[in-house]
Amino acid sequence: MFRSIAVRKSQGTQYIADLRAAKPAGFRGKPVINEAACASGCQACQAVCPSRAIQLMPVQIDLGRCVLCGDCEPICPSHKLSFDNDVKLAATSREALVVSAAHPDIDPIKVSKALHKRFGRSLKLRSVSAGGCNGCEMEINALSNVNFDLGRYGIDIVASPRHADALVLSGPITRNMAEALQICWDAIPEPKLVIAVGACAISGGVFADSDALDREFLDNFKPALYVPGCPAHPLTFISGIMDLLGIAG
Repeated sequence: MFRSIAVRKSQGTQYIADLRAAKPAGFRGKPVINEAACASGCQACQAVCPSRAIQLMPVQIDLGRCVLCGDCEPICPSHKLSFDNDVKLAATSREALVVSAAHPDIDPIKVSKALHKRFGRSLKLRSVSAGGCNGCEMEINALSNVNFDLGRYGIDIVASPRHADALVLSGPITRNMAEALQICWDAIPEPKLVIAVGACAISGGVFADSDALDREFLDNFKPALYVPGCPAHPLTFISGIMDLLGIAG
């Protein structure tokens, strides 16, 4: 018993009281693109990017593709690129995830009055890993742990799609998972929504050009919320879903 007390004391308080204000130390979050001019003819950042998230003239980073590896920051001779620890990266439109010097912030999520009325007090999520590496899946599982405790807002992960209101999609959607994903979606009763979590789910990530993918599902069912990252941080998911549903922190 005394050993357990000693361990508990050394760990401190794990529970995050204010999820809205939390800023994890060391987290590589939103890209920051300053006004410094690029070196003439330089394409170093674009060349090193593993997911083709960077475009030039002007420099912009697509968080829907970015895996937040940070390789572009040290290689830039103009020190034009950096990252802060802002976890509020989610968006309700795909275009809003593109960051540039002229568009430094991700567009604020607009509260959906219809979703707030329907799911503002209770939202049940069914998580589907459609060929994921288990990185985003581990962070989705962490939503229910003692640190984040998403259940305090009436939002829970459920075991069956028949009990769910929303499908939480992670992974690039491989051909082997395309049918299973569709079956899960069909089993969720109306009204329902899709939440795309992680660069792989949003764009295919580093696997975007693979012929092993079948992303037709997202052509037919547009996500109501995009949660970028590789993996997506639990606080990014939480802030995004709370903003979408208009839940006060």
